[in-house]
Amino acid sequence: MSHQTSHPHHTWVQPHHPVKLEMKLQHQLHKEPMFYYFAYGSCMCPVDLKRSLGENTHPYIIGPGVLKGYRLGFHLYLPTRKCGVLDIVQDPKASVKGVLYQLPLRLSEYLDQREGVSQNLYRHESVEIHSHNKVYEDVRTYVVVNKLEEEVAPNDWYFNVVLRGAITCGLPEEYCWHLFNYMYKLQQHHQEQQFRRSA
Repeated sequence: MSHQTSHPHHTWVQPHHPVKLEMKLQHQLHKEPMFYYFAYGSCMCPVDLKRSLGENTHPYIIGPGVLKGYRLGFHLYLPTRKCGVLDIVQDPKASVKGVLYQLPLRLSEYLDQREGVSQNLYRHESVEIHSHNKVYEDVRTYVVVNKLEEEVAPNDWYFNVVLRGAITCGLPEEYCWHLFNYMYKLQQHHQEQQFRRSA
């Protein structure tokens, strides 16, 4: 007797096709309310963002984006990070590159907690983001409320998280080098100040 016919109640489950799985995931994503979010600092790194939001954020990445009319700055010292953290400042001659996400609205509160909105550290700002030859309107980003006059250097941990996010999410190499040099010079300036004080 053939083993193929002796157990007719056994059914083989076909493995899911990766493309179909991706389509199913996208369908599920669009069933719930979503919002666009532009990250330019440590939240560019999906691994670090997951730490705050409690779930994998890779599926929510739309791609690299450009915010026109702003420049980067380190105008906030964050005690929890023990260093200066990134901010954006309006500047008609500049632009900021970052990562555009489309996040479920249920994660909004966790994102606000991460950014210290209730502590008046950051606030929402609605901006336009250029990504994949398309303009996304009403995109949420975060700006520092009470900006320090002098920029505060990042520590090595924050430095690495920001760079890792920029590289992982495919920001242009030239911009990654710009980020590196900007943060490195701030660190050098901070070390020189410390040396002068101790001399």
